[in-house]
Amino acid sequence: QHEVGKPLRNCYSLPGLDFTYGLYMHKRDGGVAEAIGHWDAVKPRNIKRIMPRDFLTMNRGAVDAGCTTAREFGLYYKFKDIRCKDENRFLTGWVSKIPADMTFGRPARPSTPIYDIIQHRYKEMWMEHQRARTRVQKIEKKKLDQVRGNRTTYLRTHPPPAKEESFWHPARFEKVEPHLSTFPDPEAREKALSA
Repeated sequence: QHEVGKPLRNCYSLPGLDFTYGLYMHKRDGGVAEAIGHWDAVKPRNIKRIMPRDFLTMNRGAVDAGCTTAREFGLYYKFKDIRCKDENRFLTGWVSKIPADMTFGRPARPSTPIYDIIQHRYKEMWMEHQRARTRVQKIEKKKLDQVRGNRTTYLRTHPPPAKEESFWHPARFEKVEPHLSTFPDPEAREKALSA
């Protein structure tokens, strides 16, 4: 059984106490004297960066050229090798144009007027806004409640003029008496025609 509270022993033989673990740097490991004594400057190397292909532009151009199959697209890619633009190349000229006294960052928020808070000004503004909103809603509701006029309502309010009927009959039927009389007596007939 393992010993309680003690790490497990491994079976490897470790080097002596004079052994230093890690990698020794012969060129730069000069200690504090070298670090203080001279500045280790590195000359910049101009490495030409190969940008990735801009497939969006190439696909758009291939479609405009009339390519429809995968082989035609591959041939178009070999013929027109368009690369993405390096966005960092404009930073060198842009940085030099920044004025020396320019301050970066967002401006500070204006301080809250304490007198408006004490006098409940924000509550009053909110109440006025709510009253105006209620007024507008009432006006809109009145507009919606009004019945929209159509031809029937217009004819009810503006009845058309009554047409005068002309009882025109041919001349040969003017002297003909009626064949059927449904009134009991001539007085009833006169009374019905007068109404």
